[in-house]
Amino acid sequence: MATPVYITRSAAFMPGAPVPNDQMESVLGQAGDRPSRARRMVLRSNKIESRHYAIDPATGEATHNNAQLTAEAIRALGPEAKLRVGDLLVCGTSMPDQIFPNHASMVQGELKLPAVEAVATSGVCLSGVTALKYGYASVASGMQSRAIATGSENASAILAARNFTAELESRVAEMEDNPEIAFEKDFLRWMLSDGAGAMLLESAPREGAINLKIEWIDIFSYSGEMESCMYCGAVKQEDGSLRGWSGMTQDERANDSVMSVKQDVKLLNANIIHYTVEKPLPEVVSKRGITPDEIDWFIPHYSSDYFRTRVMDGMEKAGFVVPYERWFTNLSHKGNTGSASIYIMLDELIRSGKLESGQKLLCWIPESGRFSAGFMLLSVV
Repeated sequence: MATPVYITRSAAFMPGAPVPNDQMESVLGQAGDRPSRARRMVLRSNKIESRHYAIDPATGEATHNNAQLTAEAIRALGPEAKLRVGDLLVCGTSMPDQIFPNHASMVQGELKLPAVEAVATSGVCLSGVTALKYGYASVASGMQSRAIATGSENASAILAARNFTAELESRVAEMEDNPEIAFEKDFLRWMLSDGAGAMLLESAPREGAINLKIEWIDIFSYSGEMESCMYCGAVKQEDGSLRGWSGMTQDERANDSVMSVKQDVKLLNANIIHYTVEKPLPEVVSKRGITPDEIDWFIPHYSSDYFRTRVMDGMEKAGFVVPYERWFTNLSHKGNTGSASIYIMLDELIRSGKLESGQKLLCWIPESGRFSAGFMLLSVV
């Protein structure tokens, strides 16, 4: 029989002061010879009012790298959460600071931890949940007595204007009338931001604290059916395949900002709700036997307020409707922090005073990398 697993401590770290919409371009820098034409349109749609960047607004220099953001979130768990020899550290992120060593190893180095098991999960938004599931499975199986799982993003490191200089200069050289970065890249400059979250997983709840028992975590990938939608370190070909950075010359990588994050917006809009709500949710309901009435809080990770009503429409098609008054999100003031978002939302909800023993929380985490979805059920103890 599986050992029960509880989230006994949570923490989030948001770098710097909140950055309002009218200061975003001054912090990230202007890519090109004029302000972005996409910024106002994207912000009007996503309804994010402020977010955080690991950038000093006075100097434009980085204040933290990804490993340091993650380490700060773990420190915020408190001294009781300090890992011992043989414990597990599992870290998920879309954008590690380097290709290798793995992200968890770099976080371990930042914290000067003893000999722990250090595992990193990759992907896009789901990488934080796959990290959590690895930690959950390790404790539930008895292989570990406790674990720390994290999700973190340092998006600003690749959204900064300096990363697009070579591409813009290349376009000027080609005598283009209006040199500017493509919408698929500029769109994401106003969507993504920085932050990190951490959770301590243990086999027993802590007295005098809010604990979240992990009932189950289900993850569905539809990469066998769909082409890539959100990608980094590659260029999308006419047939939908990706040409990766390792097969390019240095000039090719620079002139097309290959290491920037890109999204096929048309593919996203046409498929994201079908593949992350309408298709997997009935499978979850059938497998787990849950009903909307037993869900006290629905915690959705959507990248933009634009998707709020579309998620509800998808839930209606799936026959599983949780009313808006039972939804919890902090997108407007914490921004879209990718794999860290579910950690940051849950931490804020835990600290809000709104949770009561016995309540059930259903978390939904979509990923547009090649279309995947994660669902997680938590019980308040």
